[in-house]
Amino acid sequence: MKLNKKSKIFLAGHRGMVGSAIYKKLMEIGYKNIIVSTRKNLDLTNQKETFKFLKKQKPFFVIVAAARVGGIYANQKYKDKFIYENLQIQNNLIHGSFLSGVKNLFLLGSSCIYPRLAKQPMSEDQLLTGSLEETNDAYAIAKIAGLKMCQYYSKIHKINFKGLMPPNLYGPNDNYNLKSSHFYPALLKKIYYAKVRKEKNLVVWGTGKARRELMYVDDFADALIFFMKKKIKEPFINIGIGKDYPINWYAKFLMKKLNVSLKIKYDKSKPDGMPKKLLNINLAKSYGWVPKYDFDEAFESTFNNFLNKKN
Repeated sequence: MKLNKKSKIFLAGHRGMVGSAIYKKLMEIGYKNIIVSTRKNLDLTNQKETFKFLKKQKPFFVIVAAARVGGIYANQKYKDKFIYENLQIQNNLIHGSFLSGVKNLFLLGSSCIYPRLAKQPMSEDQLLTGSLEETNDAYAIAKIAGLKMCQYYSKIHKINFKGLMPPNLYGPNDNYNLKSSHFYPALLKKIYYAKVRKEKNLVVWGTGKARRELMYVDDFADALIFFMKKKIKEPFINIGIGKDYPINWYAKFLMKKLNVSLKIKYDKSKPDGMPKKLLNINLAKSYGWVPKYDFDEAFESTFNNFLNKKN
């Protein structure tokens, strides 16, 4: 049976930035049979609860957008939580889906699965070819384990459990807590409040030279739905925009958009993270998918959402 507008889809993590974008896109194009549950009603780290839920619902497709995520500070401070919670969520959803007869599952990953000094741009075959970036290795290890779990279950049981690997994502419903956010929402918040408070300086972690690929979350949601309808041969696919910029470029871009001039001061006591992590998206393009949003186009919706949230 193929995916259709009546297919039951379980979207785990629908309240997060990525999950909420996927939910919105699915609803917009007519997928109405979407099952969601809050953490209060379903603890995905609890195996018994998760297995019971999946056995009762028996979805046609499971999307694993639920995860513990964060920037460098959170990844370093809470390595124990990052590896434990992500492994638990993945294990419970992947194995529970298999036990419940689910044939289709997408696990959302991250470009941090690749080695710190991977050949650029990073193609799928670069996985496990070198040492990981230490600042987010706990999260990366959990995601790699999830990818391999999907790969082995698919091969042995002839099911469609696959992974999609995006770069850094941004957009509506992002996390703006400076202790746990990624670099882009952190920069947006810092620059906005520096303007409001008439400050002169902007502190940027590290050297500002580390390069990052940044993708609008709606672009990724479109890609996920595109590949839900495809027969994917490979265990996982990179989804990105095919270009990257230094952190200080993003800072200058946001200052220009917010019409403010600040002196950038680099806090070199803080880490850069991976020096560069640009995804090779040739495989995704070979299936006919291409990204469509640019930074200018996506800025307005991102900024308006930031203003509407309590930040």
